[in-house]
Amino acid sequence: MSGEDGGRSGGQVDEPPRVDLPGPDWRWRQRLHAWRERLRANAATRKVYRWVVGGVGLVVVIVGLIMVPFPGPGWLIVFIGVAIWASEFHWARRLLTVGRRLLSRWTDWMLRQGWVVRALVTLATIAVVVAMFWVLFKVMGVPGWLPDIAQGSLRTYGRL
Repeated sequence: MSGEDGGRSGGQVDEPPRVDLPGPDWRWRQRLHAWRERLRANAATRKVYRWVVGGVGLVVVIVGLIMVPFPGPGWLIVFIGVAIWASEFHWARRLLTVGRRLLSRWTDWMLRQGWVVRALVTLATIAVVVAMFWVLFKVMGVPGWLPDIAQGSLRTYGRL
């Protein structure tokens, strides 16, 4: 019987074949990885590549930090900038891991809370957004692209 099963003994289990994840971006990722490895192979291009990654990540993080107090995806942009850094720097990879862990803890905590706490957090978020718009309109003026009724209301009730 051992001769008929191709030399395998009865108790051994073969490893499952390695299967690459399907998807439209799989080949793109392979090409990107190969390109990055070619850059890293040369000392001069490796240094330039690291400087470019550092610079692009810095610009994205700064733009995200500027956007944080305003309504919109400020923190998401900061995370994207750190992810850009993490593609090349180990310290950024650790920072990204810590950020993901904190975000996960916050989300888990919020999901465990009752509707009262969720409502209070939502109201506090809305209050911060309204306050930021008020400050923005106070400093920069009411945008002209808003309908006349909205401009009038903002000027009257917001004392802008």
